[in-house]
Amino acid sequence: MHQATINFGLVKHRRFRPASNAFGYGVFTLSIPMRSRKKESDLLSKCGLGDNQNKLLSFFDKDHGEGGSDSLQWIENILQENQIPHVDGEIWLQTFPRVLAYVFNPVSFWICTRADGQVQAVLAEVNNTFGERHCYLLYKESGEALRSGETLKSKKVFHVSPFCDVTGEYHFRFLFPQDSQSKRNSVCRIELHRDGMPLINTSISGMSSPLSKRALYSAFLRYPLMSLGVVMRIHWQALKLFVKGVPFHSKPTPPEFEVSR
Repeated sequence: MHQATINFGLVKHRRFRPASNAFGYGVFTLSIPMRSRKKESDLLSKCGLGDNQNKLLSFFDKDHGEGGSDSLQWIENILQENQIPHVDGEIWLQTFPRVLAYVFNPVSFWICTRADGQVQAVLAEVNNTFGERHCYLLYKESGEALRSGETLKSKKVFHVSPFCDVTGEYHFRFLFPQDSQSKRNSVCRIELHRDGMPLINTSISGMSSPLSKRALYSAFLRYPLMSLGVVMRIHWQALKLFVKGVPFHSKPTPPEFEVSR
């Protein structure tokens, strides 16, 4: 049985062209062992986290996937439909929790592992501020496990920002702690490349430790308005890009909710 962790770290974002823009700020995320949660129904609640009920900090299944009541079944169905083998270990979800019943997750990561802890696949679940969602499934068609730090590529097909059109290719890199009982640093890095050159680099890092009531209270005291702050920062950076003269792109008609590679 695995234990959930809380991860305190930084979000960093840098745009290279046509105008330079960079920022960074502190956040915290949760890493939830979803299969262990299914086996132990009070896994999260005994740590002080609301499990499908509103508390100071909460997790809701409906905030993920297609908005259903069982997000674990949703990701397991995706793995089966895409014939991804050897996911017989834990499935970890790294995500922002609800803070005071509100959350906005620019990106969450489903880390699907083998029995020995190696990562077999990662699903990046991306949300935009228009209430739309798209998922990028990252794995090797050979069936091999993913190596820490290797680059995984996926064509951009989802509108995220009006200052960036739906072209280019994402380069994902991951470094996740495998021992959830000790403090380890995790890093998720996403680069958007266009015309063979990096356009945007984004990363989220965090030092993990076991989830507990004390850790949750500490997180709330440090970031009492984190979810609202994420949305406010997105709009503030958009205003800065507008002032710098970065071209504006109208939002295209969203694709049907789907998973792509």
